[in-house]
Amino acid sequence: MKKLVVLGAGRVGSAIVSDLCYQYNVTVVDIDSDRLDFLEKQYSVHTILADISNTGILQKIINDTDLVIGAMPGYLGFETLKNVISSGKNIVDISFFSEDPFGLDTLAKDFNVTAVVDCGIAPGMSNIILGYHNQRMDIEHFECIVGGLPVKRSWPYQYKATFCPLDVIEEYTRPARIVENGIVVTKLALSEAEYVEISPIGTLEAFNTDGLRTLLKTMKIPNMKEKTLRYPGHIEYIQVLRESGFFDKNSIQINETSIRPIDMTAKLLSAKWMLEKDEPDFTIMQITIIGKEQRKNKQYIYSMIDHFDQKAKISSMARTTGYVCTAVARLVLNADFTQKGICPPEFIGRKPECFKKIMSYLKERNVNYIIEEKIVNDI
Repeated sequence: MKKLVVLGAGRVGSAIVSDLCYQYNVTVVDIDSDRLDFLEKQYSVHTILADISNTGILQKIINDTDLVIGAMPGYLGFETLKNVISSGKNIVDISFFSEDPFGLDTLAKDFNVTAVVDCGIAPGMSNIILGYHNQRMDIEHFECIVGGLPVKRSWPYQYKATFCPLDVIEEYTRPARIVENGIVVTKLALSEAEYVEISPIGTLEAFNTDGLRTLLKTMKIPNMKEKTLRYPGHIEYIQVLRESGFFDKNSIQINETSIRPIDMTAKLLSAKWMLEKDEPDFTIMQITIIGKEQRKNKQYIYSMIDHFDQKAKISSMARTTGYVCTAVARLVLNADFTQKGICPPEFIGRKPECFKKIMSYLKERNVNYIIEEKIVNDI
């Protein structure tokens, strides 16, 4: 039985563990003993209480594993990825770090490592879909709108997070890079808000976020953008916090204590944004691709609405993020995908056999994408 090490036992990491533990020998690592105890009681897994920011500890843990899965907060993601690659281990990673992963491409190739990065829902599944179609058509326009929300709307934020609050705040503060007429343009996060009608959910609000990431380097598409979805009204509260300095990363002095405002804010919001036990949530993603295919102007729309798994008690965002990761992990373990170096998900999507296996894998887990295809007059 092949061995896997999952770094991180949060909601998404736990969903990854639950999906892989029946076929593989899974070890999960975290600094939170409560999370590990829960997983050990629920599933047949090994657990290790450890701080993997210590390189020596990490290398010892992953020494004899066949694959590492990274489900760490963004601020730990890049260094963890670098240390895993330096250990000569293949990795599939979902961390939302700010650094350029291609800075590790030479290192990964030197160590003969397959390192799949940004392998969640968006970035992740959105890249896989685009990678598939980019091999088959000349794309002029790509747009992804995506978001995970609680079913219950509660004042003031009308939002709950299934992952690290610091990573959510990064979405709200990191400049959003989009492509307009072939030029990369940087815009303020939360900008260009617009109302979007999503059936049967209703009216949501979409705003710019920095979700294109590796696509900015790997795709030559004239127009690309990604927007995040929230309930109407959420943006205003976040803008007030941001403009008031609550997300600042520079330390301030309060009496005898030095503190970064963002750390205090994340700590306070973690309670406000935490899903209650078995609280239902849903995830929405809609991808629009327009271009020329076999001399015809074509439009593809991928739509997905997913809900909390009542039976398994797994949140929708954890499912839709984690199962993309586990689908790709199986491709790497089965040698269906063997490319070495830093491999963003679009590299996987451009291989039709991999794309089809991922779509089938997600469908088996009731994560369903509805695909609309039509000929359009203009592009």
